[in-house]
Amino acid sequence: MTPFVVLDGVRKQWSPTVRVGPLSLQIPRGEILALLGPSGSGKTTVLRLLAGFETPDVGRIVVENEDVTTVPPARRRFGMVFQHYALFPHLDVGENVAFGLQGPVGPKVAEVLALVDLAGFERRKVQELSGGQQQRVALARALAPEPRVLLLDEPLSNLDPTLRERTRRELRALIKRVGITTVFVTHEQEEAFDLGDRVAVLHHGHLEQLGAAEELYERPASLFVATFVGRANVLRGATARAFGARDAQVLVVRPERLRFADAGLPAIVRERRYTGATAFFQVETERGDRLEVLARPDAARVGERVYLEAAGVMTFPEDHE
Repeated sequence: MTPFVVLDGVRKQWSPTVRVGPLSLQIPRGEILALLGPSGSGKTTVLRLLAGFETPDVGRIVVENEDVTTVPPARRRFGMVFQHYALFPHLDVGENVAFGLQGPVGPKVAEVLALVDLAGFERRKVQELSGGQQQRVALARALAPEPRVLLLDEPLSNLDPTLRERTRRELRALIKRVGITTVFVTHEQEEAFDLGDRVAVLHHGHLEQLGAAEELYERPASLFVATFVGRANVLRGATARAFGARDAQVLVVRPERLRFADAGLPAIVRERRYTGATAFFQVETERGDRLEVLARPDAARVGERVYLEAAGVMTFPEDHE
């Protein structure tokens, strides 16, 4: 498949020790790509480079076979939804959506508001809207000029946790309905997995791994990805060797890959956290290592001596983080 957006060896140097890249990515038309990473990983810089708010020191940015590396933001035809939406409080919904449009704007405003399920909201004040509705107004404003790429900066960070899951589903369905190529930034794994077709994991300005959610979780390319994506027990030394690691290897095992057995690594259950159909058990080995086990709520009791075996482990070189 021919890539629609290409970052070719892009690098931005902020100081001798702080930089992003060199970074190369190919994004097919219509894909939703999540940029996932902790604070300071470079994900927002990548978004700003795509938008044209920053210019790379090295490399090219290509969209539809057009080199836009030095093209100003207004001429790139990219739509941007900022983290805090940047809605104008003195303008109503329709005026916010129409901001920056040329010519007759009424039909276009009505069209994009209907697209985001806000038909008839033109005269509403933005202060009267819920957080989810304000987000959709910002999305409608970004879509109104018919951009070829949509950029989202932490799109759900301002919503209450109870609203985020539903809003994630609605946002993904809407973007897929429009069919627009989308790049969004998040530091939350669940958000990246739910919204993104693929996820790019960034760390210290470098691309650690690019792939579908299942690939990142089941086949992480580095110790950082293994521990940043999903819950993980990280073991070294004798405990790691008990599960099959060699010397100078770090062993990672997911909580659901550990199970209580009739024989194996001896441990004591120290804590139990009930979550409904399952529970998280904190167990301590004889060497003092703490591990997290996901099992049935009645699988063990606090204070009980248990034995652990692993159904699947991952190993990494000690110095490869």
